Amino acid sequence: MRNKYDHMVETVDIDENGDRLLIIDQTLLPGEIKVIGLKDIKDIREAIYLLKVRGAPAIGVAAAIGIYVVSKNSNINDRRDFDAKFRENAAYLNSARPTAVNLSRALERMEKVLEDNKDIEVCRLLEKLKEEALKIKEEDTRMCRSIGENALGLLKKGDTLLTHCNAGQLATSKYGTATAVMYLGKEKGYDFRIYCDETRPLLQGARLTAYELSCAGMDVTLCCDNMVASLMRQGVIDAVFVGCDRVASNGDVANKIGTSVVATVAARYKVPFYVCAPSSTIDPDTATGDDIVIEQRPGAEVTDMWYEKRMAPDNIKVYNPAFDITDNELITAIITEKGIYRAPYFFGREFI
Repeated sequence: MRNKYDHMVETVDIDENGDRLLIIDQTLLPGEIKVIGLKDIKDIREAIYLLKVRGAPAIGVAAAIGIYVVSKNSNINDRRDFDAKFRENAAYLNSARPTAVNLSRALERMEKVLEDNKDIEVCRLLEKLKEEALKIKEEDTRMCRSIGENALGLLKKGDTLLTHCNAGQLATSKYGTATAVMYLGKEKGYDFRIYCDETRPLLQGARLTAYELSCAGMDVTLCCDNMVASLMRQGVIDAVFVGCDRVASNGDVANKIGTSVVATVAARYKVPFYVCAPSSTIDPDTATGDDIVIEQRPGAEVTDMWYEKRMAPDNIKVYNPAFDITDNELITAIITEKGIYRAPYFFGREFI
């Protein structure tokens, strides 16, 4: 347990014996930093669903390490029984959150290890599963840094940036996606000024992004979600950077609820709106944003969470989608580790 965020603390990791998935419990931030160890499939799924670990890349990494840990601890030595249980657990984990493609993509990669190694014993198969899980994590770190390097070329020193939700180090293995350019800018002396949307109703921008960037020594200002038009109308914001949970083939993106509002306002005031997307979030099998399943969350997140007393009438109906769709026409560019892409967008299977 720690009471101050240390950027050397891994968002998602595995313990030295390979017996537990380690995550920062993000539901406790910023008041408490606590690394928890998980080895039970129900606890891992709950951690993903309850946002103890969150952010599309991070939940993909957590699922990969998690299913390895669960498989190792199962002590099943018969290969047929092992494979059957593995697939059952993978389907169970995959049901935790439907919108972020990283979750299913990571589990598919882990399951492919089984398919590619049908004739080896369980002990050797476990070694290969661990290798693949750590490979997914390492790839995420490299992709995020490359996104930051690509994005940095779009900016000049002293720019003021706006971001929404948390697409930071707490949402990935390292650097973040939308914040990668900010971390690299910090390293290279760009002196960016950053505004963070609070991001209702779960306050990821207030609790997480503002927290981690300020701990990293950046110039950060927190604002309510409905203040972005005021900032842009005054000409304060030079560029918007957001992450995403899924990119459709046509360039529509699903990201945290409120993203499409920021994009619409940015278009009105001609502020560049950039989506930072590792290829692990690109889904060429989804044609448009209309085909993306949007997760619906409990109403209590709007009416009760973060309040000492309930802040809405009893029995009021609540609409609480976790994500919205930003149409491709509102996006200035989509920045991946492979390069910067502009309209017309088409993301094919080469991104898988």
